Amino acid sequence: MSFVISVKDLDKYFGDFQALADINIAIQPREFYGCFGPNGAGKTTLLKILTGQLDYNGGKVNVSGLAVKNSPLEVKRRIGIVPEFESPPSFLTAQEYLYFVGHVREVNDIETKVKNWMDFFDLWERGDVLCRDLSKGTRQKLMIAAAVIHQPKLLFLDEPFINLDPIYQKKVQKYLLDYIKSGGTIFMCTHLLEIAEKLCTRIAILDHGRIVGEGDINSLRKKPKEDLSDIFMRLVQSR
Repeated sequence: MSFVISVKDLDKYFGDFQALADINIAIQPREFYGCFGPNGAGKTTLLKILTGQLDYNGGKVNVSGLAVKNSPLEVKRRIGIVPEFESPPSFLTAQEYLYFVGHVREVNDIETKVKNWMDFFDLWERGDVLCRDLSKGTRQKLMIAAAVIHQPKLLFLDEPFINLDPIYQKKVQKYLLDYIKSGGTIFMCTHLLEIAEKLCTRIAILDHGRIVGEGDINSLRKKPKEDLSDIFMRLVQSR
């Protein structure tokens, strides 16, 4: 079986502190995979390792058919990333930033794709405003548009909904579900468990750098009416 993401026996240390221990994950195409945990559990560290932003100490990590340790730049070319903190360059306008990303990503028909995302997020009124003067929500919209403008087959999302109002949370949710249906794969970290429960086909719950639960939500339930929040609290508190 071919996996889009494969992690075997992953360990990560920061000095003497072990941030991740014995992580094993295998994600198939068209999965919407959620990674959850308390603050400091290791979610963002894991995402940065998977996206070639951070090295690791032990184990094997393969993404999109590549060994991340050997080919971090090529991994970044093949994927889209929405980081935890929105950070478009302050000296560019919203529209300039999307054109910049499109040129770096060598996007075909860049004008059409920029227009589509400006339309999708209703950015035209703010299109000529410098990114430093945009609201957090508008910067978040820009980061999402920049992550998908080159139409990657694999997306990594770190708190993608956190600064969006309910209207755009709903709109982005629909886009992501359509993205999965069209053949894409998503790895997402978030604290918004109510949204995640509607989206994710499979999940992993991290605590103190270890996976304490992994599988689809039904397989992790102990009681018929347990929701994702209940499962999360039970598994984390048991540690």
